[in-house]
Amino acid sequence: MRVPVSWLRDYVAIDMPLEELAQRLAVSTAEVDTIERRGVPDVDGNLGLFRVGHVLEAGKHPNADRLQLCRVDVGEPEPRQIVCGAWNFGTGAKVAVALDGAVLPGGLKLERRKLRGEMSEGMILSERELELSGEHSGILVLPEEWETGTPLADVVPLADAVLEVEPTGNRPDLFSVYGLAREIAALYGLDLAPPPGRDPERRGDEPVEVEVDDPEGCPRYVGRLFRDVRLAPSPPWLKARLTAAGMRPISNVVDITNYAMLALGSPLHAFDFDTLAGGRIVVRRAHEGEEIRTLDGTLRRLDARDLVIADADRSIAVAGIMGGEETEVRDSTTAVLLEAANFEPTGILATSERLRLRTEGSNRWEKGVDPELAGQAAVLATQLFVELAEARFVGETEVRGALPERPVVRLRPDRTTAIVGLDVPIDDQRQILGRLGCDVHSETDLRVTVPSWRARDLVREIDLIEEIARFRLDAIPFTLPMRAAMFGRLTHAQRLRRLVEDVLVGAGFDETYTPSLVAVDGGDAQVALAEPLTAEQAALRTRLLPSVVDAVRRNVDVGNGEVSLFEVARVYARTTEQLPRERWHVAGVTAGGIAAAKLAVEQLYAALKVPLEPQRGEDPLFHPGRTARLPDGGFGELRPGLLEGRWGAFELDLDDLLGRVPERLAYEDVITYPAVRQDLAFVVPEAVTAAELAAAMQEAAAPELRDVRVFDEYRSAELGAGRKSLAFAVAFQSPERTLTDEDAAALRRRIVTALGERFDAELRA
Repeated sequence: MRVPVSWLRDYVAIDMPLEELAQRLAVSTAEVDTIERRGVPDVDGNLGLFRVGHVLEAGKHPNADRLQLCRVDVGEPEPRQIVCGAWNFGTGAKVAVALDGAVLPGGLKLERRKLRGEMSEGMILSERELELSGEHSGILVLPEEWETGTPLADVVPLADAVLEVEPTGNRPDLFSVYGLAREIAALYGLDLAPPPGRDPERRGDEPVEVEVDDPEGCPRYVGRLFRDVRLAPSPPWLKARLTAAGMRPISNVVDITNYAMLALGSPLHAFDFDTLAGGRIVVRRAHEGEEIRTLDGTLRRLDARDLVIADADRSIAVAGIMGGEETEVRDSTTAVLLEAANFEPTGILATSERLRLRTEGSNRWEKGVDPELAGQAAVLATQLFVELAEARFVGETEVRGALPERPVVRLRPDRTTAIVGLDVPIDDQRQILGRLGCDVHSETDLRVTVPSWRARDLVREIDLIEEIARFRLDAIPFTLPMRAAMFGRLTHAQRLRRLVEDVLVGAGFDETYTPSLVAVDGGDAQVALAEPLTAEQAALRTRLLPSVVDAVRRNVDVGNGEVSLFEVARVYARTTEQLPRERWHVAGVTAGGIAAAKLAVEQLYAALKVPLEPQRGEDPLFHPGRTARLPDGGFGELRPGLLEGRWGAFELDLDDLLGRVPERLAYEDVITYPAVRQDLAFVVPEAVTAAELAAAMQEAAAPELRDVRVFDEYRSAELGAGRKSLAFAVAFQSPERTLTDEDAAALRRRIVTALGERFDAELRA
């Protein structure tokens, strides 16, 4: 959940460093993944260079048809001349202006400069350039009443920080800005502002007909009707908050419902009232086979388990999840019915999973939304409809069934002290619970009435003790257990095996685990079991690759044809000793063919800092002529018949491979200078291998030759008897500077000379 800090400050006075706040929340409440700084950099007076401007003149640029030349009053003695590429404004407009010297989001610093022969002394800004939204089709036109020269930061949220918070599933109260503010106020003992929203005067008394046929699925439904709604873009401050919170602004009506949901945590929905058959709302279970086209354009088939919002004729929304296309708010909408309800979590979760449809609303409902929030969310949305959409609030109906009672939990203060391990006085316990919104009644023990927003997770005495404990974490001393502690760490080989797994996962493979027991193959090295359970599990395997092939075959048989699997495990061989020899192997099979297998092996060897030295080889599991032998194993294309189609595979002896890994894997800094890439083709005797040429090239052009890969092998009578052509892609790169064409030519000459002397190689034109 993304929480703009400026929004939090509307409800609680945050004056501590954000890093400290993030640490406190991470320890006691929820993980804070990052603190993102958004918008205009707030450094060295930079915000003061953004002003409200008044366009005095606007006309076509004399030297460019697509540019405007403007004179803009920014509150200085003389107007500024600014060149602008947008045409959605004209003389008299109020606009957002960045003066020369201002630093924009992203780090660009503006300077006075000529554009098509005319000096531009600033920039007229769009919403995207200020990170208020993604809108970039035109510049941001400001309200006419804003005073010219006003610092833009006074009227538009130019700079903000965003907390990336990950609440756990048992804390649905934290899935809102106000809920997180309430938690911060409790943690720090700060004052909390009242919930946002105040009811405007109702300007009508129209009936709103709401019928709830399933009070268990919908124990509360608030419907409010608005007339003369003016659909328009939202103001900049609202767009900025939604964008920072991770939502895309759409229109003022839709944005208001999203804003209220983010602010308070209770999802809302707006219907075009004029599209409702009979002008009524019915909350019911769907008819078997009933269909609805949802807002994402998908036609969905419902069954009798699904709760829907309907009108007099048909379903118009999947309750708590997504509205229907036929009743969505559109540009022609002038009457809106606002839904603020409470839905039973389990049913919403089941429908969401069955329809494979997850939304911001369903994510909240399935965790459990405070039933008391619906009324306040409706109040906040009503206030914003009146203020931002010039709507008339003309009618309201609330259907309210039996809402859950607030839990009452008995708490023994002595039990708290015993479990926490600290002496927590009863007055401190009472104060902490009070800060959390609990009503505490003192008797021999404490009788605690839990607030409605924590009714799902504070239901037992131990839950309350945990709440008290997390407020006293700083006072708990760090001590070791009385008994001797056990400490250890991974061995060098274990760390390297984990590195192998990480590299292959990064290369797109999934890890599989297969049995060590296989069928007897008659080989001399195989160790057979004296009393096998089945014929298929009668001996210890001597190779790992056949087991991975079997796992891939099972995936292919069930339709999962695009799969890449690997396994790291032991193989066994008979010895003269009582116990077999055990070796660690890694094997993999990939649908990407031999090229994908080769790439995975290359990445593996590069990560381990071991040179890759492929040679032609043979292996009964690989295709003849498409097999590469390595000192530690091999890779190639699987032999036809093992799997349908063409598959790449590899098997490596990890004990041998890891024995060649340096004791310390030295860190190599990332080279930021660009590489010079060339293709080189050499005509060589037939017996010369690509690996020999690549090694000689590395030796001749080191250290600037950073990469060399063979990509073509060609034979022709024109090349001469007993000769072939091998083509390589090479990359020259220096960690100290950008290489010039002359540098690359010199490196190329060194390679040509070395290969000519050692292998009688000729560079092909």
